[in-house]
Amino acid sequence: MAGTADDDTPAAAGWRRIMDLRMGIVPVPVAVAAVAITAAFVKLGAAPSDILMNIVVLGVGGFFCAEIGKRTPGLRNLGLAAILATFLPSYLVYAGLLPKALVTSISTFTENSNVLYLFIAAIIVGSILGMDRRVLITGFLKIFVPLAVGSVVATAVGCAVGTALGLGLSHTFFKIVAPIMAGGIGEGAIPLTIGYASFSHLPQGSLFAEVLPAVMLGSLTAILFAGGLNALGKRYPHLTGEGRLQPGEVDDEPFATPDAPRPGEGFVVTAADAGAALVLAVTLYLAGALAQKLWGWPGPVVMLALAVLMKFGRIASPRLERGAFSNFQFFSTVVTYPLLFAIGVAKTPWEKLIGAFNLPTLATIVVTVATLIGIGFIMARVVRLYPIDTAIVNACHSGQGGTGDVAILTAGNRMQLMPFAQIATRIGGAIMVTLTLIAYARLGGVG
Repeated sequence: MAGTADDDTPAAAGWRRIMDLRMGIVPVPVAVAAVAITAAFVKLGAAPSDILMNIVVLGVGGFFCAEIGKRTPGLRNLGLAAILATFLPSYLVYAGLLPKALVTSISTFTENSNVLYLFIAAIIVGSILGMDRRVLITGFLKIFVPLAVGSVVATAVGCAVGTALGLGLSHTFFKIVAPIMAGGIGEGAIPLTIGYASFSHLPQGSLFAEVLPAVMLGSLTAILFAGGLNALGKRYPHLTGEGRLQPGEVDDEPFATPDAPRPGEGFVVTAADAGAALVLAVTLYLAGALAQKLWGWPGPVVMLALAVLMKFGRIASPRLERGAFSNFQFFSTVVTYPLLFAIGVAKTPWEKLIGAFNLPTLATIVVTVATLIGIGFIMARVVRLYPIDTAIVNACHSGQGGTGDVAILTAGNRMQLMPFAQIATRIGGAIMVTLTLIAYARLGGVG
């Protein structure tokens, strides 16, 4: 039988208090043991690349970096936790401070497990099924206005600054501004540079190396601005919906008070409900992946559209909606920082990031991203959206694809905006790639 408070010894009570000390979600004694066990695996040269090893490594690494960011005075409100969780492991790999066995384990797991898209599927489906049905469609329609205007103005301002600083109009647009808003690496920089290579007959690899720093630094800049916008929202709460896009938007009844009973029935999210909703989210992801393979449609956008149709048509039951929202809460709380750590190790080459550290390029990147975000903030008033939340969605248009969306929304503490972020990243990026390649072809492959 478990002991009671009356028969506990002081040593037992003290140990339980130690076990309740946490680094993020990880108990500190467990983290110490995990580091020792992982070190033994590395010493033996047998660090596996499976989910078991990476739950430990990414959990401890991600929450350790996040705790440093959250406890740094003056910077903790500017998204430093997300920045450190992403870029500190990238630097550790570059400097050779992270054992190669762990780098291989994390990279192989991240690439082969598709954990990023599992996360995005759970976040998108959970946030949409937990969204106010009455304003769901209007929110999607309205967000295109600040996104479109912001893209046009940011392109003009970024090109003007780059040209004024001596980079040249063609180089500024094709190698800096367009890649920033192209939708990341896989869906943006790669197809963009493949197009450049086909028209210019230059090696695609060298072109990709030229545009990658702009993509990465643009994403880092957006993360910093998102953290600043979150801090601004705390000071001026009337400017933000704290994750809601438009005034008057509220959570649907099943999510207003998740621990309260509904009239006429118990209000408990069971493990079976959460499991069923996770299978639903993955099924919608696979439907999107199939549509992309068959017809070339962006898979995450198809998944998003299907989730919206389910919500709008009341296809999912209240139990399924509650389970989906529970998954959203779990993944946003438990998985975010470990995932960012994995992204930092496997998908964020530090040498590419520092490759663009010259004043004209940096200034052009910062001005482009700042204009995109600033116009989103201003245009939000025109279409009656919350300025800060709209600006954060616009920031995702300059992010590093799905990985950038996760980092930007984490820094801005607005993970509920993931569906709108995907619109900015996927649709906005696809439009930018298409228009850029048309312009590149008309100019005869210069730039």
